[in-house]
Amino acid sequence: MPRIALAQIDCTVGDIAGNTRRIIEAVRAATSQGADLVLTPELAIPGYPPEDLLAKAHFVDEARAALDTVAAACTGIDAVVGFVERRGALLHNAAALCSSGAVRAIYRKRRLPNYGVFDEERYFEPGDGPLLFESGGLTCGSTICEDLWVPELAAEYAGLGAGVLLNVSASPFHAAKGLERERMLQARATDNRVWICYCNLVGGQDELVFDGRSVIISPHGEVVARAKAFSQDLLVCDIPCTSGRVEELLGEEEEVYEALVLGLGDYFRKNGFTDAVMGLSGGIDSALTAALAVDALGAAHVHGVLLPSRYSSPGSVSDAEALCRNLAIECRSLPIEEPFSRMLEALSGSFAGRRPDVAEENLQARVRGTLVMALSNKFGWIPLATGNKSELSVGYATLYGDMVGGFAPIKDLYKTNVYALATWRNGQGEVIPASSIEKPPSAELRADQLDTDSLPPYDLLDPILRAYVEQDSSLDEIVASGFDAGVVERVTRMVDAAEYKRRQGPLGIKITPKAFGRDRRMPITNRYRG
Repeated sequence: MPRIALAQIDCTVGDIAGNTRRIIEAVRAATSQGADLVLTPELAIPGYPPEDLLAKAHFVDEARAALDTVAAACTGIDAVVGFVERRGALLHNAAALCSSGAVRAIYRKRRLPNYGVFDEERYFEPGDGPLLFESGGLTCGSTICEDLWVPELAAEYAGLGAGVLLNVSASPFHAAKGLERERMLQARATDNRVWICYCNLVGGQDELVFDGRSVIISPHGEVVARAKAFSQDLLVCDIPCTSGRVEELLGEEEEVYEALVLGLGDYFRKNGFTDAVMGLSGGIDSALTAALAVDALGAAHVHGVLLPSRYSSPGSVSDAEALCRNLAIECRSLPIEEPFSRMLEALSGSFAGRRPDVAEENLQARVRGTLVMALSNKFGWIPLATGNKSELSVGYATLYGDMVGGFAPIKDLYKTNVYALATWRNGQGEVIPASSIEKPPSAELRADQLDTDSLPPYDLLDPILRAYVEQDSSLDEIVASGFDAGVVERVTRMVDAAEYKRRQGPLGIKITPKAFGRDRRMPITNRYRG
């Protein structure tokens, strides 16, 4: 009975030697388990997405030479390996069939995605035809990621006699995408009465996270094998098969949390960073960020800094201290009253005759940012920004203050999602103080301040933001769905006005279907108000 292995590996962009080693290790592991054929993810040798590294001819040459090294290791097993192919002046996103120690055939991706985070048309030319081959008695058709999203290509292969469609992929995560993707693959299988073997990349790459969850689907649409989520895995299954190893799907909060942990951890590991530092206010955002950092990096590598001001409540300070104890992380306190007072004194002449306002509020945030960055410079710790998507959407954040950081783990989480994830994390072992979750959110930059002084309640704000930011709904459409026109106009105006702030903020992990940055590229100078 033919046996197929899906090598779900964590590749690093540009690490040609390391990726080659991982592929060869997977090939050997699959061989030891009796597999006839092993698949690796899309562009496994150069890593995905290689972006403008592809403009370097020597990079493409090194990646191509590595393919020969991989092929030489493929004895007694066939392997489909993602790589970059140069044909004349053209580059292709390609997959090579390696067998008997050599490259035997090459498939070139035909459907190049050019939307959202994808811009493959910038780099690649589409392929011009299918590739069928025999392996272990199976007639296999090769596809790469987006190719299988197109019903016509699956039907083409079925018409040519393929019994198994192979797909090597680098499909990035967003919430609920795993199930959506499986349903699409099930439709391709049942529509064409073919087996689907789908091998996805796993790991973090800058703001993207690849969730793995490789699957084998029967011609009846049954998921007969599923690999782990957010973890390297080798999934081996006989074809035909009625039941292989099927890992359970994760719940909504759990999958988002695991994506954030993997994305944060890989960003540090792949860039050679070890330790993180962050300001802890006693609020929910910094508490969740700290918990994520501990789960990604280990408590010994996370450093919490309390930065109390004259407006910090005793409860906020005690909540931050309790968080540090619960997470077993370093906790240091750097009160900002003295530097804040000195700055107010220095500005007193310029500010004479004017009432205190946002200038004094933001000055506190910038003092805090300066101190966190000083610790970063002195000890080599990477500062984590703790802002969420709701705040960043409407500009409720201070440039060069609470927005400073080398990475922003919860940048794509709305405030309501922050609460949901904090509650879920506490369900695995309580680390976030209950009062941090229960108390009304406040920036504590003036006396008795609450977020609702400046913003609608988050359970009202977040649905408006989803409609405007992610669905590109017009003001009229949002109002027609049941929201107050004045609130909608105010919120959308704030979103538009804050574009310049977001452009200067640190990158963070994509969790929603449309994240700020690669996904959503709005002009800063923009007079359209639709």
